[in-house]
Amino acid sequence: MLVYFGFKILLKYFGPMLLKYAMRKMGRKFEQQFSQQFGGGPQRTQQQKSAKEGKVSIDKEPKNRRKSNKEVGEYIDYEEID
Repeated sequence: MLVYFGFKILLKYFGPMLLKYAMRKMGRKFEQQFSQQFGGGPQRTQQQKSAKEGKVSIDKEPKNRRKSNKEVGEYIDYEEID
């Protein structure tokens, strides 16, 4: 019984610190994986390396050639029946 209550008291005081440590560690791991996968870190693409420092370049996306269909559907008027 003493071990159980002792563990419970220790967990009450040191649990938040352990949880904060674990969350910080997982956050760093996710940040590292994100930077490796999407290139948002020390790794730079060839295009970024070739650009001179201080020079601004804007890459335009191709125009969307699909026309949007504005006709959603037919409106039906209704009356509530009590």
